Amino acid sequence: MHLATILDLITERETTAATTAGQLREQISLLSAELTRIDRELADLATTRSTLHELAATEFTTDDPTIISAAYQQILTILRTAPDGMRAKDICLALGIEPLPKHVEGTRAKLKRLVSREILTEDKPGIFTMIQKRT
Repeated sequence: MHLATILDLITERETTAATTAGQLREQISLLSAELTRIDRELADLATTRSTLHELAATEFTTDDPTIISAAYQQILTILRTAPDGMRAKDICLALGIEPLPKHVEGTRAKLKRLVSREILTEDKPGIFTMIQKRT
């Protein structure tokens, strides 16, 4: 081979290597930016989780966060206006839910959970009332 041919091959190889290196640097830059964004999101999620646990711990334990859901809050709102308590079927009606057995039983399950969490009481069978807070 002639020296000129070898130098041309080296030049061609350098051009290919430089192009590949440039593409890899661009990919590294994009991946670094994405990693930074994901790391920030993870930190934000950890902060949010921690804050929610702290807020929930004041009224509810963290092993049952469902009772802070809208459905439970609606039930509690209705029971706050009924000092003598209510039955599950009556709560369904007050919520505008058709009192089909599956709905009544679902509501009763929520009420029983609130009783077990000592938010409600069931002094009379089937009648649920708010527990009076001690002052």
